Amino acid sequence: MLLMILVTLLLVPGILFTTGAGFAFGLLEGVVYVVIGTTLGAVLAFLIARHLMGERAAQFVRSHSRLQHVSQELVPEGWKIIMLTRLVPFFPFKVSNYFFGLTGFSLRGFTLGTLAGIIPFSLHNVYLGSIAADIALLGAGESAFTPLQWALYGSGFIVVVVLVLYINRLARRALARYTDDTEPGEV
Repeated sequence: MLLMILVTLLLVPGILFTTGAGFAFGLLEGVVYVVIGTTLGAVLAFLIARHLMGERAAQFVRSHSRLQHVSQELVPEGWKIIMLTRLVPFFPFKVSNYFFGLTGFSLRGFTLGTLAGIIPFSLHNVYLGSIAADIALLGAGESAFTPLQWALYGSGFIVVVVLVLYINRLARRALARYTDDTEPGEV
């Protein structure tokens, strides 16, 4: 979890660490470590931005019309907007943690939205790592999978990919609805 906190704070690409968690700890334990560590790292980045970056950085956000629009119009939706940005990989996760700290989003809404929003991709990446670990064990001759086990792995992988794509699509639509409903200049 400490490693995931540091990866999040230091803006390091996390895919190797999330799949590595699946490889090292398995699916359930890996997902728990990744989700908790990433959420804690995101919260720390949010708090650093809110309390240590100062008024100058917050003023920068307020002085740019698009950024100000996000801050003024979308903040009332709170955790839902945060969750949607986590579900759409278009938004740079690690940078947005700092950005959200400079806006009016509440810490509670940020934390809940982040926690709910990172679960699907974390599950996907950790699952890939756990499959890689099982295949590595198979290559080492430590276990042999039955056709049923292979079918479960394959169908599980397909279900996770379809679920992530479906959630991503829903999140994009919902986020587009929020931004279409709140065009700049409508105050």
